[in-house]
Amino acid sequence: MGKELKTNAMRFLDKNKIDYEIQVYQCDEFIDGITVANALGQPLEETFKTLVAKGKSGNYYCFLIPVALGLDLKKAAKSVDEKSVELIHVKDINKITGYVRGGCTPIGMKKQFMTVVHDSALSLPLFYISGGRIGTQIKLSPEKLVNAIRGKFDNIILQGE
Repeated sequence: MGKELKTNAMRFLDKNKIDYEIQVYQCDEFIDGITVANALGQPLEETFKTLVAKGKSGNYYCFLIPVALGLDLKKAAKSVDEKSVELIHVKDINKITGYVRGGCTPIGMKKQFMTVVHDSALSLPLFYISGGRIGTQIKLSPEKLVNAIRGKFDNIILQGE
């Protein structure tokens, strides 16, 4: 793979000697994670989306959840010891993370934010996350990812999902 194809996320994984595979799909603009997973033949429960939220304290956080599920903002806030969190506006994603909508990943951002991965990932040997740009997914070990970014696992999805 040529250097020009590497994203910040891939460089981070290379530097930390974390094995990963790249999945590429054709897309010129944002499409939702379910559509991406279906296009690549990835199981929905193994394909995670990255959501960025701002806490009452002003700190930012990343939450990774399966693409077909919803984030429980109360559980998410409790997980990061905040009174409340709210998702950032789409127009602010690039300014805050350095990534664009549909290409946002918890690794290689401008600043490493506290990251919480839904605990269903603990049962997966590998899962899929954004590769740092639209059209690219990365398949890697959830545990190795969480260890490398000093994140954690927790139950952060809406009840009944």
